[in-house]
Amino acid sequence: MQSIPLLEISEVSVGQHYYWQLGGYEVHGQVLITSWVVLGILAILSFLGNSSLKATPDGVQNFTELVTEFIRDLAKTQIGEEEYLKWVPFLGTIFLFIFVSNWSGALIPYRLIEIPNGELAAPTNDINTTVALALLTSISYFYAGLRKKGLGYFSRYVEPAAFLLPINVLEDFTKPLSLSFRLFGNILADELVVGVLVALVPLIIPIPIMLLGVFTSAIQALVFATLAGAYIGEALADHH
Repeated sequence: MQSIPLLEISEVSVGQHYYWQLGGYEVHGQVLITSWVVLGILAILSFLGNSSLKATPDGVQNFTELVTEFIRDLAKTQIGEEEYLKWVPFLGTIFLFIFVSNWSGALIPYRLIEIPNGELAAPTNDINTTVALALLTSISYFYAGLRKKGLGYFSRYVEPAAFLLPINVLEDFTKPLSLSFRLFGNILADELVVGVLVALVPLIIPIPIMLLGVFTSAIQALVFATLAGAYIGEALADHH
């Protein structure tokens, strides 16, 4: 099949991958496998927390309500009182997917599972996943701004002065780049460090690094969701 230059530059690979052929396209099979694991974990927790709701929550319902309140507070802080509610599902989905993805990479022994090529790792360990999440965020804040202000949204590019147009345009292009590479770089570095330490010193020493990885994984999910909310809030804000 003749290669398509645009598709070649749109796919970035780090390490070996287990490729699947889907309709003439190659996709990273191991990313889909671990993404399904993450979605399965989220679906199970959601079902357990909402299958038998009680007026006084306990157990898993209590946990899911705490998570929901946390995401609502995050959205309200970043987007504002008037607009935040409609963006809670988006920010919640982004936060929970990244959070569970990162923790699955830190806690689930994926590397013990053998696949024909490459190895299993957290979905966010693949730059194509983090770029997709960052592009979704970019599409969301453009949609938020255009939906509220129409074409007048683009007037922000010439504020406070017209000569800042190139800088303001460049800023919007660098937002998804910074989001995607920050998340990818941190998760990849953490898994590489743990992998090297486990290979060199298989006992005790890697444990503190793994615990640190669990903490930083949670922080990365929070940072991504907070910045996504901030960008949406900025798009919705009135510029004078």
